[in-house]
Amino acid sequence: MISRIEQDHSRFREIIRGKVRQNLRKYMARGDIIAPQGKGSVTIPMPQINIPRFTFGDNSGGGVGQGEGQPGDPVDGAQQPGQGKGKAGEGEGDKALEIEVSLDELAEILGEELGLPRIQPKGVHALETRKDRYVGLRSTGPESLRSFKATYKRALRRQIAMGTYDPRRPVIVPIREDRRYRSWRTDPRPHSNAVIIYMMDVSGSMGDEQKEIVRIESFWIDTWLRSQYKGLQSRYIIHDATARLVEREVFFRTRESGGTMISSAYKLCNELIDAEFDPEHWNVYAFHFSDGDNWSVDDTSACVRLLRDVLLPRVNLFGYGQVESPYGSGQFIKDLRGAFAKNELLITSEIKGREEIMDSIREFLRRGR
Repeated sequence: MISRIEQDHSRFREIIRGKVRQNLRKYMARGDIIAPQGKGSVTIPMPQINIPRFTFGDNSGGGVGQGEGQPGDPVDGAQQPGQGKGKAGEGEGDKALEIEVSLDELAEILGEELGLPRIQPKGVHALETRKDRYVGLRSTGPESLRSFKATYKRALRRQIAMGTYDPRRPVIVPIREDRRYRSWRTDPRPHSNAVIIYMMDVSGSMGDEQKEIVRIESFWIDTWLRSQYKGLQSRYIIHDATARLVEREVFFRTRESGGTMISSAYKLCNELIDAEFDPEHWNVYAFHFSDGDNWSVDDTSACVRLLRDVLLPRVNLFGYGQVESPYGSGQFIKDLRGAFAKNELLITSEIKGREEIMDSIREFLRRGR
């Protein structure tokens, strides 16, 4: 039978889910929900929820008093008009209640709110190894697992307790009850069978606001895909006129200047897949973010060839997100849409501001690939 406190907790969690779902677009736009790297939960500020508490009445309805004095006389020690500090106000101050929500629960809310289908992996999507660990001893088992040391100590203690042990003739003869065998436990160890490769233009036209949009969107993409796979790895590529593989922290903080050659990132992405992520055994997701500027028409043509002939046949999904910038021309997304209008493996999205992050994620993930 479910206890009353469990029922109350369950109702409270439902309230939390409702509040998160109701304010999801706002949280995503502000970046309120970002989990620290390696942490399995997030903390969500919820000023909309008031904690129940007892309060005293303000006696506004009047009452009866006793003692000396006439109506209108000031109470001893009370402040007279004009002696107070500050300005009077009405109402209570803002109170923010912070609620911890697991990433799995957050992913479920995201999927429900955006109507995302479950991912249909390709290749070996349930790759799993098993590791045997010896965790203790037991009194039965195969002779191949008999522990000589444990059996000897058990027999020695028994003979000493029975008074049959002779130090001058230390012969230890184990009996059946003395035998001890190693016991084991089999632990499943899932392989990381999916990888996200993020690519981003870090030329001077991609400012701090554009990078923050990419950071927020990549967190939500990570959250959803991690809920679909037992293991997930991420790789980060930055590029201007050249591309290089970097750590996550560098990915979101680097700002450079110079020209932009998008093909350099696509070439490095393909080399990375060749070296580490065989598409026969990995589900590969690639996402590229830029402001739409490219060095030349020739480089854009090279990008189209790389996508059509090399990358798209090897990935589950290739997403291109174009972040609006006052300095970017926005031409690249038009070229991709013209070249891959009927290819469902390549999805493009225009992100004009933080408030459109939610719509962009829906565009990328709604096909369940």
